[in-house]
Amino acid sequence: MAKEFEIVMGLEVHVELKTKTKIFCNCTTEFGGEPNSHCCPVCMGLPGALPVLNEEVVNYAIKAGLATNCEITRSGRQDRKHYFYPDLPTAYQISQDDLPLCHSGHLDIEVNGKTKRIGITRIHIEEDAGKLVHKEEGGTLVDYNRCGVPLIEIVSEPDLRSAEEVRAYLQKLRAIMMYIDVSDCKMNEGSFRCDVNLSVREKGQETFGTRAEMKNLNSFQSIMRAIEYEAQRQINVIKEGGTLVQETRRFDQNTGKTYSMRKKEDAHDYRYLPDPDLMPIVIDDKRIEKIKRELPELPDARKEVYMKKYGLSSYDAEQLVSSKEVANYFEEGAKTAKSTKTLANLLISEIFRLTGAEEFQVPFPPEYLSELVNLIEDGTVNSSTSKKIIEDMWKNPKSPKEIVKEKGLEQINNIEILSPIIDEVIAKNQRAVSEYIDGNEKALQSIIGQVMGRTKGKANPQLTIKVIKDKLNK
Repeated sequence: MAKEFEIVMGLEVHVELKTKTKIFCNCTTEFGGEPNSHCCPVCMGLPGALPVLNEEVVNYAIKAGLATNCEITRSGRQDRKHYFYPDLPTAYQISQDDLPLCHSGHLDIEVNGKTKRIGITRIHIEEDAGKLVHKEEGGTLVDYNRCGVPLIEIVSEPDLRSAEEVRAYLQKLRAIMMYIDVSDCKMNEGSFRCDVNLSVREKGQETFGTRAEMKNLNSFQSIMRAIEYEAQRQINVIKEGGTLVQETRRFDQNTGKTYSMRKKEDAHDYRYLPDPDLMPIVIDDKRIEKIKRELPELPDARKEVYMKKYGLSSYDAEQLVSSKEVANYFEEGAKTAKSTKTLANLLISEIFRLTGAEEFQVPFPPEYLSELVNLIEDGTVNSSTSKKIIEDMWKNPKSPKEIVKEKGLEQINNIEILSPIIDEVIAKNQRAVSEYIDGNEKALQSIIGQVMGRTKGKANPQLTIKVIKDKLNK
């Protein structure tokens, strides 16, 4: 019997906090800028420069912890994590070792209609490193602008078993961070990025396999592809009798493969030491309660509202709360839409297709989408025509009513207009007619399709089907 394997994964998610200044100095956190223009003696680690903790970083971390069901550490500290790399001018990163600000949390995700709880081991604060720029002609430059930008690192338990679960977890985590407004979570700018720790083992085995860490994956597509490749690579090594090594690997988008970078370090390799320049972090109940009161309605709560108030399915509601921008857009449209289900369908099927739920930017207001919904519900246009109208609005934001009037897109609801067109199609498709009469329902689709083609998609689909069947069943 062939061996069956399962994937075991834990994630380290780095979230860049949207403070105006860095974690230990007054340098701006603004993205971009001329290389090495957002630096000072503190974030460059020059002799005599002393760090001072940005209080807002602590507040943001607590907010993230409360939103992910974590316990908050009352007394913590910051530690120096030592490693030698060109993007780290001090040769250590200020992070947290055994006293993170938040710990013992969880998130519930839904995959294939089943709910699963993913444990969150810890959330700690730390500073970001610089950026290496590799030149095509050879050589490497270092941009230290990002040094000292505040991060929280959210570490999950090894509870994830598939790429689909990883996607669901990351989407929910990203949505929460954006709901509570601690980060813009722009994956293309690196403000929400993920390290995947992955191993494989035979099904039924209790012990973990040898893990590989895939670093700084910053798109859902890259994460999914990297997981699929790396899992199969490890399975192949085991099947061929080879030995896996604990290592850090990088994912190449062009080849779709992972490549070894270096041996994976353990915690003791970093020689963690309490930072002598920074005071302990003491958090009282008053601060926690204040932050708790400021928390907005989170995605899970909003999802329940959408299911009860608007009668949406669990899947549709989950999609709509995937980001605060999507949810807000839907709620504005729902104020005037005659059918919130149709509104949800257009958002999920058409708007997401054009913009994506991850970077949600729509060039027309939600009132236009609800107006289109009402035109569908009134029978003025059909679903096929509505897709064309959305594409027109995308290029030139006009109201749906204007577009329908200008282009003559009104749905044909008149039997007297449809009947001769249907007669002509039936006369030219006797083979399909015979097949339908003989019991082949699929043959009807050919006739319907030709009628829709003759009317440029404007025929009322329900009326068209009724008239065709009435004529063929005489």
